[in-house]
Amino acid sequence: MRILIVRHGDPDYSIDSLTETGWKEAKLLAERLSKIDIKDFYVSPLGRAQDTLKPTLEKLGRTAVTCDWLEEFPPRICRPDMPGQRKISWDWLPQDWANEELFYDKDKWHTHPVFMEADVKKTYDGVVSHFDELLAKHGYLREGNIYRAVKPNRDTIALVCHFGLECVLLSHLMNVSPMVLWHSTCAAPSSVTSIYTEERREGIASFRMGYFGDVSHLYVAGEEPSFAARFCETYDNMDERHD
Repeated sequence: MRILIVRHGDPDYSIDSLTETGWKEAKLLAERLSKIDIKDFYVSPLGRAQDTLKPTLEKLGRTAVTCDWLEEFPPRICRPDMPGQRKISWDWLPQDWANEELFYDKDKWHTHPVFMEADVKKTYDGVVSHFDELLAKHGYLREGNIYRAVKPNRDTIALVCHFGLECVLLSHLMNVSPMVLWHSTCAAPSSVTSIYTEERREGIASFRMGYFGDVSHLYVAGEEPSFAARFCETYDNMDERHD
């Protein structure tokens, strides 16, 4: 089985849709996805994800299942450097998290007081529970940190969602803390991540990442990836996002 996790195109957050660049990315993405035999499409309810998938569905004459749990990871926290202000839970300054050992522990990352106050673990558990239900529907039942291949297959499914949520799903499959993925990876708008099963012993499956955040469909068309989700490469570059 193969899972494609697609991040939405360049977003216009003010209207929860796409920028002009984002719509171009969505059309180029459609050229890529339409060449793949995808059994089922699942999409976030948010407009920027729905609009990203729209050209693909129109090109194929297909429909998608909207899953509320695929929306961007919703908890809001009081980040240490911004007390009293609620911010997305997956954006911390490096100096506020990187030296905290618990953030690297898959069983303790959520025990930090900032996460405890926002009950982040409850939301995380809800998301991965729905994810496992979907995988079970497609033949793979989670048992501990691996999956039982109840109905092994070579199907491909596509999930169109958001960067923060993508890292939650990957952390669950890889059995690692999401903090590491949230802060050490960046999936560009319209990028595609591929995860596939390996069943080295009959009935026992694990998921392995083939590629992360691939934007080859943009490069083929001579398009540079959008900057969204990144921060300034050097502090003196005032044209790139600092916070």
